Amino acid sequence: PFYKLDWVLSFDDVDHPYGDEDEAALEAEVNGNWTPQEKALHEARLKAKAKRRVRKSSSRSESLSESLSGELADGDSYSSKGKVPVPNDRKSRTGKGRGLPKKGGAGGKGVWGAAGMVYEVEEPDVKDPNYDEVAQGDTVYATVVPEVDERELEKTVNPIVREYFEHGDTKEVQMLLKELNLGHHKYEFSSLAVSLSLEGKASHRELTSRLLRDLVGKVLSESDMARAFDKILKELPDLMLDTPEAPQMLGQFIARAIADHALPMAFLDRYKGKVDCDHARAALDRAAVLLSMKREMVRLDNVWGVGGGLRPVKHLVKEMNFLLKEYLVSGEVKEAERCLRDLEVPHFHHELVYEAVVMVLESKGDTAVKMCKLLQAFWKIGLITVDQMNRGFQRVYDELPEINLDVPHAHSIMESFTDLCYQESVITKQLRDSCPSRGRKRFVSEGDGGLIKN
Repeated sequence: PFYKLDWVLSFDDVDHPYGDEDEAALEAEVNGNWTPQEKALHEARLKAKAKRRVRKSSSRSESLSESLSGELADGDSYSSKGKVPVPNDRKSRTGKGRGLPKKGGAGGKGVWGAAGMVYEVEEPDVKDPNYDEVAQGDTVYATVVPEVDERELEKTVNPIVREYFEHGDTKEVQMLLKELNLGHHKYEFSSLAVSLSLEGKASHRELTSRLLRDLVGKVLSESDMARAFDKILKELPDLMLDTPEAPQMLGQFIARAIADHALPMAFLDRYKGKVDCDHARAALDRAAVLLSMKREMVRLDNVWGVGGGLRPVKHLVKEMNFLLKEYLVSGEVKEAERCLRDLEVPHFHHELVYEAVVMVLESKGDTAVKMCKLLQAFWKIGLITVDQMNRGFQRVYDELPEINLDVPHAHSIMESFTDLCYQESVITKQLRDSCPSRGRKRFVSEGDGGLIKN
């Protein structure tokens, strides 16, 4: 019918025109050439096509309305469903994600961050490729020293203490300890130093006492020193295996430390009635006795004796004279050897040789034989070296004219003594031949009848 045709034509004029086949079908319908089946099929096709176009136009209008409402409400520039490009579009175009702008709205070319963002001063990163060390200004470098492990503490401290026994410079030890990070094991340095000195000489113990005195207040505190001696008192039975006199020596260390103000005055008081070990009690009693002998806490400087090169020369000469006189009375070579070793002055043994030869020149009897025996014993065991022996005799040779003023027969006695020492292999032939002799001018021969010599 014609009313259907008008509706179809008006629909096509509004939206899109039909194709050539549809126009031909319309002409055939107008002319009345269609059969009833063709008409029904054609109407069904037209209805289905109209539905598709209505559905497509409605979805397009919905997407446009959503994009406009989203831009007004949230500031979004487009909808991911329609994928219609909009200027200043920063949302994902893949249709995925939470729908938020990239980088929180702070990304994009020529953008320095989100609006209202305030940047703080950032420290330069060393790993930054553009890092310039010179342009950073004043840079402070700090050296981090790791703490010395307890197992390596003894290996680190022992060389320092043994080297100190050689040079005796406490300031160098202070410098070395400041370079080390001993941590909470700092007090163990004192205990290790005392333990090593117990196995050494009297001069080592004297040096250790001086070291403890100089370290307090600079590297160690009085509490650190007290902890060190507490540890030594506990280890005293083990120390006695190598040093049987350890309790007496430790008592002297404690007394000297208290007198030098390295230990607190109340160190002995807190042990009264609380000591179960007999050896520790003996050490504390020894310290108490030494402190009670001194008035006004005068330093116990001579508690170890003055050892080695620290002794004054006059004192050493006096000790050697006393040693030789005692030997002439007793005749014990072993005791004289022990006394000479205790002086710990191998570089000064030429003084013993000098004093022994002078005693021979000034005395009578069998003194020459005894002194030759003593020098021979010291020579054989290596206690007196060749240079010390030669130096001692040479000093007597140089002073022989002055000695001759007090001892008129000094030259003849010296010649006989050097011959005796050479026979006993005490001195060399060269040293014997260098002995000065005073020549005699004889006008009358002794035993030729009083005839005058020409």
